Amino acid sequence: MVTNSTATVANIFSTPSKYVQGKDVIAQLGDFVSTLGTSPIIVADDTVWGIVEEKVTASFAASKLPLVRVGFGRFATPQAVDALVEAIKADEHTVIVGIGGGSAIDAAKAAGHLAGIRWASVPTAASSDAPTSALSVIYTEEGEFIEYRFFPRNPDLVLIDTQLVANAPEKFLVAGIGDALATWIEARATLRGQGLTMAGGRPTNAASALAKLSWDILWENALPALDAVRSNVVTPALEKVVEANTLLSGLGFESGGLAAAHAIHNGLTAAPQTHGLTHGQKVNLGTITQLVMEGAPTSEIEDFIVFTTKVGLPNSLAEVGLTLTNTAELRAVAESATVEGETIHNMPFAVTPELVVDALIAVEAISHRVRAERNLPAPVLYVAGH
Repeated sequence: MVTNSTATVANIFSTPSKYVQGKDVIAQLGDFVSTLGTSPIIVADDTVWGIVEEKVTASFAASKLPLVRVGFGRFATPQAVDALVEAIKADEHTVIVGIGGGSAIDAAKAAGHLAGIRWASVPTAASSDAPTSALSVIYTEEGEFIEYRFFPRNPDLVLIDTQLVANAPEKFLVAGIGDALATWIEARATLRGQGLTMAGGRPTNAASALAKLSWDILWENALPALDAVRSNVVTPALEKVVEANTLLSGLGFESGGLAAAHAIHNGLTAAPQTHGLTHGQKVNLGTITQLVMEGAPTSEIEDFIVFTTKVGLPNSLAEVGLTLTNTAELRAVAESATVEGETIHNMPFAVTPELVVDALIAVEAISHRVRAERNLPAPVLYVAGH
């Protein structure tokens, strides 16, 4: 969200009403939901429901809550949101609970807002910072970005079970790390510029500090946290990374500001080659591209490439399915990333499609060079479906 107005703008900090994190806290979901409403509706896809059904059912029974669950597809589309609103109104539900990934949670938030009821976010992986925010990202059925939808308040509850995170595939935690690493890089750029945050104001000191704390925690704990997930165990490092990915990054991005990294992510959704990638994977390419665009110190760029390579995140065009010969796609990405109102205009300098294309091309050479110099694997071309 950006503005060119010279009028005085307030500093705004936005946060969910309650955040709950810990091992096996999914078993307490009914207790927390019962304080929000007596007629809940759960949104979860079949895979997620197969994982949480037993504990959620027992939890709701213990809290004397009726159990109503509807399925979910892959993306938070306008049609998916409207269908949920109809389900809410048909049975007069008073709270909607999104369980699973970012899109299911985004759809639940959007539907809860439209229906005028309360909503709760229950991520089953620490794969993005979406659960805490007062906004939803809406996509087409094919996974192309359509719009951000903003709400007047944040979720009434965010509950994340770290044992579920430990049991989830490693790629989800990797994605969350990629999403969260962008938080400080974008927040500091927004602070230097004149744009607005997603909360509708200028960054607060609190949001900037939380964004930086998320960054620091990830650099210290990401690799041992991934070790824990590979062993399906909860460790202090994993607890810290889950909080960084979910709460700190969520508060940091919403009230600290988005900039080029997420706008480039949105642009990348216009390239069909990237559709099989996670949100965090595409954001990570956006982050390294932003660092190049803003002329960050060479050591910072190189350290970022080394670290994210070790984490397993893409930092080259090849790893998101693009090559330097895909000139039409690169131009489409850049034009989509720089449309009026995109967060890339929170950067403290004017950004054009040409600047984005040049930075994307430069990233490819830098990534190959740094990996060769540091004895790291060379980027491999991503092919959707493989």
